[in-house]
Amino acid sequence: MKKVLIVSTSPRVNSNSEALAKAFARGAQEAGHEAELISLRGRTVNFCRGCFVCQEKLRCVIRDDADEICQKALRADVLVFATPIYYYEMSGQLKTLLDRLNPLFPSEYAFRDVYLLTAAAEDEEHVPQRAVSGLEGWIECFERARLAGSVFMGGVTAAGENPEHPAIEQAFRMGKSILPMP
Repeated sequence: MKKVLIVSTSPRVNSNSEALAKAFARGAQEAGHEAELISLRGRTVNFCRGCFVCQEKLRCVIRDDADEICQKALRADVLVFATPIYYYEMSGQLKTLLDRLNPLFPSEYAFRDVYLLTAAAEDEEHVPQRAVSGLEGWIECFERARLAGSVFMGGVTAAGENPEHPAIEQAFRMGKSILPMP
């Protein structure tokens, strides 16, 4: 059994990217893994101050919800980030969280596989590319980790607009395909 931490970064209730996160969680749970879904909605995640104290202390000096999420990410075997696409990029909420996960860099983090789930009004294949690239840049700082997969739900605007979108099933299958611990 693996610990799977899924972070939904959309500020909207019943968002499309969160629907992907829930489907991924269901798949991971069906495969026998422990899946925890955290939403940033209603949480406080302040900007990184760039002080680098976290590199020495392995904890951020800012005490807000990002610190708790960082401690959970440290122990997770799999990380999953779900984000709406804003202006062809990940949400500011996700980018801010990634910056605040800086204490993980010098730590003995457990995660190896990282997934990205995205949703956007546009439905062209290239729409999530910059968000994927941004996450890949973050992952490059963690030499034992890799981008294990991504799912894109295009052509959705209103929250919960298309519960039958094929990307929902794709996210479910991706969660279900997580392999058990060796």
